[in-house]
Amino acid sequence: MRLSLLRSRLNEIAVFECAARAGSFSAAGRELGMTQSAVSHHIAALEADMGVRLFDRIWRGVVLTDAGTQLFGSARLGLDTLAKGMDDARAAGRRAQLTILTDFAFAAFWLIPRLADLRHVVGGADVQVVTTQEAHFPAGGVVHVAVLFGTQAPEGWTSVRLVDEWVAPIASPALAAEIGTGGAAAFADAPLLHLESERADAWLTWRSYLERLDAPTVRRAADFTFNNYPLLVQAAIGGQGVALGWRSLSDDLVRRGLVTPVGPAVHVPERGYDMMVPDRSPHPVPVAALQAWMIEAFTEPARAGAAADG
Repeated sequence: MRLSLLRSRLNEIAVFECAARAGSFSAAGRELGMTQSAVSHHIAALEADMGVRLFDRIWRGVVLTDAGTQLFGSARLGLDTLAKGMDDARAAGRRAQLTILTDFAFAAFWLIPRLADLRHVVGGADVQVVTTQEAHFPAGGVVHVAVLFGTQAPEGWTSVRLVDEWVAPIASPALAAEIGTGGAAAFADAPLLHLESERADAWLTWRSYLERLDAPTVRRAADFTFNNYPLLVQAAIGGQGVALGWRSLSDDLVRRGLVTPVGPAVHVPERGYDMMVPDRSPHPVPVAALQAWMIEAFTEPARAGAAADG
């Protein structure tokens, strides 16, 4: 049957399936809320279109012909598939979708390695990760949770500090063995990896880091500059220079042996990564679960770090 003809006879096919299943035009009419004659009319129209007889009429009802039996199996399968598709569509329409706004570095080094845990925490909700490097909370768009560095929460949002800014130089194990881990003086002879940003005072730079240690800022080695922190870290892993590593972002890399600290850590308590959520969320349950999970995830490393630094 051509597709156009099939589309024009979907109602007749549904009536046929019901009549074949019930074994009676009267019973099909009661189930569908139509008269027996209306059921008979639909069946007759379908038989005329197909050019075959689908039912044999008997005194107690109807029985399927061979052609009717063939069509009934296909019709039942097709209608079951349509019913499941409608159920799935309803479920998809009801499923929550959470949009998480963060920066490139947090997404790459903290969030993405934990996507399996995140999927479990939000209980089946769809998750969209949106990245930004803007100095302010971007206007427009739907955001349910934001994790940003040094950014003030907008009005109507609650902000919770996840982790303060803790920064220490990191390098590949090979480069660390070459320059040593004795202190900032070794950095004068090692290439440094800089992060270019319009937000000059948003986070520690190599200059501000060395100034906090009262270390010389005179350079004898050529440096490299990047405008993307994940690329900068990849250069550090490849042994191309020494990078500044933020504790919340570089901890996993250190544990995996990809980089190693090569200098003292500097703590800047007045800034760090903050998690922001709207005071009135359209998805309060998964947002609350995500919030609790992130807070717990940062609490234990903070205790361990404080003990180590103390």
